Amino acid sequence: MSSVEMMKTQVFYEPEKMLLEEKRIPIPNAEELLIKVKSVGICGSDVAYYYGKSSLETSDGKGPLVLGHEFTGEVVAVGDQVGNRFSVGDRVVPNPVQANPKSKWSMKGLPNLCNDKKVLGVSIDGGFAEYAISDCNWTYKIPSHVTYDQGALTEPLACGLYAINNLNTSPDHTVVVYGPGPIGLMMVQVLKSRGVEKVILVGTRDYRLERGAELGADHVINISDSTSNHYTDNLSQVIRELNSDELADRAILATSALNAIHSALEITGRHSTIVLFGLPGDNDIMNVPILETILMDKSIRFSWLAPNTWEEAIQLISRGAVNMDRIISHTYHLDDLIDGISKVQGREDNCTKGIIQVP
Repeated sequence: MSSVEMMKTQVFYEPEKMLLEEKRIPIPNAEELLIKVKSVGICGSDVAYYYGKSSLETSDGKGPLVLGHEFTGEVVAVGDQVGNRFSVGDRVVPNPVQANPKSKWSMKGLPNLCNDKKVLGVSIDGGFAEYAISDCNWTYKIPSHVTYDQGALTEPLACGLYAINNLNTSPDHTVVVYGPGPIGLMMVQVLKSRGVEKVILVGTRDYRLERGAELGADHVINISDSTSNHYTDNLSQVIRELNSDELADRAILATSALNAIHSALEITGRHSTIVLFGLPGDNDIMNVPILETILMDKSIRFSWLAPNTWEEAIQLISRGAVNMDRIISHTYHLDDLIDGISKVQGREDNCTKGIIQVP
């Protein structure tokens, strides 16, 4: 680590107020790592925090806070109890959900449900800075051939992977993925890597749907734009045509849109499973036709964060089963974070995923 004691950070204070500031480089505690940040993904939650659509998980739900929970970097200092688990120079990605490993839920293998957890970029300072701290118990090494940009998307992939595990698919299933955003595009690739024969991607923007087709989706359907070559106003009918007159076996929601959730209930058939992944608004309510759902013996699952999926996510990236380079569409410098958040929010220039690169 250099002798420089100050670092550049983007500090979020309140909706639409984020300032580029210098802060002292933090010193890692006993089991912590100091990471020189290299790449940070701009997540939809970062956009929501910036525009005041979601509250932080700080004590009062407000800033100041350094956002950014999808990041990679190089270890430049280690705490005195890290031992030989990590060394200076290691290339790493933190799991931002840093639970108490001895809590009841962590001991059950569900650290995502631990009440005693800290979340980088959400409750404590995260990665939109030149340096960041991470607990070594929740940090993973990445292979040398995986770029920092690719590695920065491990967190969304790990979350999407947990959702797909909850989906419980088999190769002969017809699976509908709603939402061709970054995680939806990752889900398509994971499903195909697991041998699922028929993956249908549903969305509202052709440029994202067509990227999904490039990445393995067998069929893409636009349910919004009537001028699209992929448009339909009767999704159930199209699925029946593609699936031997049966409705879908599985549906996964990589979107929080209520109309998509209700659509998934309509287009899934007997003994089907629906997994809700996209994070809804505080007051969103889903309406379930209970009798029909019971008579069709459906299951509705919910998926939260990424317990025990990190090693597999890193392996998927490492062997190219999930192509992150075709998902990353824009890169920005740390100084231009606000511009990046604005472009991601507005889907400007066909933006799919924005990455902050920290020199």
